[in-house]
Amino acid sequence: MATTAASGTQTPPQLPHHKVKIKKPGQRACNEKDAKGKFCGGHLKRWFYTTDVLEQACGDVEKAWGHDAEVYRCEHCKTLYLPNPEAAGGLNVAGPGQTSVFGLTIPGKEK
Repeated sequence: MATTAASGTQTPPQLPHHKVKIKKPGQRACNEKDAKGKFCGGHLKRWFYTTDVLEQACGDVEKAWGHDAEVYRCEHCKTLYLPNPEAAGGLNVAGPGQTSVFGLTIPGKEK
């Protein structure tokens, strides 16, 4: 798995055809503001840019971060989000989850 260009900075390098931000820990919705100052609020989904036809024509993301980087994209405004360097990688957008207070949550498998 390739690593992303998200070092400890909070302003990642911008791409020519995409707006790029860094996800906050636990963030699941877009926090981009429009011209009126309203939040977009679109869901962030893992984006597999190598299979996206429009991105193959552009090619910015693959040139910048490699073939298989972890990138999330807003479903409405198409802003790209890099994973937070402090958060655990490889999890889903929702994060690791919480243990149930009722004891119903099954513990994860030990490696």
